Amino acid sequence: MTDSPVTLITGGSSGIGAAVARQLLDRGGRVAVTGRDRDRLGRFTAGLGDPPGLLALAGDASDYDAVSSAVESTVKEFGRLDAVVANAGFASHDTVDNGDPAVWREMVLTNVLGPALLIRAALPALRETRGRIVLVGSVAGFVNTPGNIYGATKWAVTGLAENTRRIVTGDGVGVTLIAPGRVETPFWDGIGGPPEGLLLTADQIAASIVWAIGQPEGVDVNTVVVRPIGQPV
Repeated sequence: MTDSPVTLITGGSSGIGAAVARQLLDRGGRVAVTGRDRDRLGRFTAGLGDPPGLLALAGDASDYDAVSSAVESTVKEFGRLDAVVANAGFASHDTVDNGDPAVWREMVLTNVLGPALLIRAALPALRETRGRIVLVGSVAGFVNTPGNIYGATKWAVTGLAENTRRIVTGDGVGVTLIAPGRVETPFWDGIGGPPEGLLLTADQIAASIVWAIGQPEGVDVNTVVVRPIGQPV
């Protein structure tokens, strides 16, 4: 257990992040998860039986001090850092002609600044282990959605993934963008539920993330777009 890989996941107490944490723990990994809601973090860890290989850290993914502290706490607790998963994010489900600019600001900071802050804070530790960075993007980062600011943030994440790869590949650090299509998660809360048709599960997307983290040394899988069969765009 003391030599098992260590992964830090932002937004790791629910949805895709929580599913990744569970799958890594089931494989004997050690995991740190962050989240802004202490109660939700507590429920998540308690639901897993508070295993010794799990560290829960309250903090805002868009605040550098909180992100840097999470990286430091993870390395202090487990002695190393092998992978980070920039998963924290949310959608405002509106457009540039009818949305709330205050909500846009928080969304842009969480969805775009958040992954960049995680990369900045984690790189020294990841360079030591020749580790991996996984950014959770979206199909909306490849397909234009009329007027949608959330989609614009995910286009930014798509660019950030390649920009990051180009600066760290010489250090042996891998970078993978996982871009899900429609997934059955709290993403759809507040807008009447998910659209009709087949949806992916959080566990299915988590399996892709875990697969990317577990690639053999020297292999760098860069972009994985995962849609449910039947999603037209």
